[in-house]
Amino acid sequence: MYLSKEYKEEIFAEFGGGATNTGSAEGQVALFTKRIAHLTEHLKKNRKDFNTQRSLQMLVGKRRSLLAYLHKKDINRYRAIIKGLGLREIIK
Repeated sequence: MYLSKEYKEEIFAEFGGGATNTGSAEGQVALFTKRIAHLTEHLKKNRKDFNTQRSLQMLVGKRRSLLAYLHKKDINRYRAIIKGLGLREIIK
């Protein structure tokens, strides 16, 4: 699989506060962002893969929901994850 256990641990250690803190919103947003980037590259090569397209749309929706939650609960954590991942600000 393209996301090995070690790679996921690195993502959660960098953004989630610890390698075992897989439930943090920041870690999940970072993981979703990596998966979205991978699926986007796949769809550039395989335009008619509609199952992957639907999966990508669902992942973007989950990431957006988590970012909305962070925006509502703690604006500083939201701004930090947006800056850390290089995402544009989605919620105004």
